[in-house]
Amino acid sequence: MSAPAETPAVVADVVTPEPAGALVALIPGLPKVLLHDHLDGGLRPQTIVEIAAEVGHQLPASDAETLGTWFYDSASSGTLPRYLETFDHTIAVMQTEEHLRRVARESAIDLAADGVVYAEQRYAPEQHLRGGLSLQQVVDAVQQGFAEGVAEAAAQGRSIRIGTLITAMRHADRWDEIAALTLANRDNGVVGFDIAGAEDGFPPSRHLSAFHTLRDAHFPVTVHAGEAAGYDSISEAVHLAQAARIGHGVRIVDDVATDELGDRLGLLAHWVRDRPVPLELCPSSNVQTGGAVSVGEHPVTRLKRLGFAVTVNTDNRLQSRTSLTRELTLLVQEAGWTLDDLRDVTVTAASHTFLHHDERQALLENVILPAYAAARPGRHRA
Repeated sequence: MSAPAETPAVVADVVTPEPAGALVALIPGLPKVLLHDHLDGGLRPQTIVEIAAEVGHQLPASDAETLGTWFYDSASSGTLPRYLETFDHTIAVMQTEEHLRRVARESAIDLAADGVVYAEQRYAPEQHLRGGLSLQQVVDAVQQGFAEGVAEAAAQGRSIRIGTLITAMRHADRWDEIAALTLANRDNGVVGFDIAGAEDGFPPSRHLSAFHTLRDAHFPVTVHAGEAAGYDSISEAVHLAQAARIGHGVRIVDDVATDELGDRLGLLAHWVRDRPVPLELCPSSNVQTGGAVSVGEHPVTRLKRLGFAVTVNTDNRLQSRTSLTRELTLLVQEAGWTLDDLRDVTVTAASHTFLHHDERQALLENVILPAYAAARPGRHRA
């Protein structure tokens, strides 16, 4: 597991607090780092309509606007299993090399347009074999699409880099095969491994052979945990899988009690905070699946104030009708976040990417820190 990059020292500024409206206006132009975003959860509705018509897949709506609403409404049912059912339609249109390339290309372009300068996008190759592709052909098609999208974004004056996370589905039995596929592509843009899918009944301990293989190969892992399931799921991810990050992890707040003396962390919460193990929190998605009442009341703010390594992510842009700009905007509007809060989570995300240390430092020093310094209103040297 790579050691977290150290945040470069910066000269303290005395600043005038920014009005929320002024800060919201800045967010689209700020550089962003996205660690938790599913490729099959970020398709453009129009793309789904067009490919579905081409391959003969029946959709619940025939026009892009209505279809986008259907995805959002279905994902907002309040349960993770119903949320996951929406992927039946996105995966159905991602079964050929051409369609995989298109989806990956468009994803890179859309993220760059949102100001994302580095993204780690994840998907499960095993879900894209219905058209006769091999696992390696799926990876090659996606990587080609990302490269095309990055080049097209550059031609539009936007810079983005994408690292791929290969996912194994926790309810299937192919995790050893997917771990081997992941390692075979570590020089092909693949930077990490993940397990995803319904948590209940499918704990990380089922996949120990894959995690041991990856650990022995010095390859980083993130694990979906603490989204629907709680304490045990996170504990296994941290201790058995030795995850470098936790996908979601919102339920770690269950191990933080409050009494007359203030917040009191349990053993697991202390462990996660002390190491620190970064949390890939996804506010809007968690609201949809019942993990939080609202973005304003989402545990992300409390966990950040307590000193956890918090990052903010989109999860599934289609199902949540969201972007990283929207997620950060909602935190400013509903939870009172400041420019310093936005900077903190961006620096934390950049410091815990699966890039090598020198690459993380370059991202911080050359892109993120200068942009945030320039964005400070009323700044002058102390």
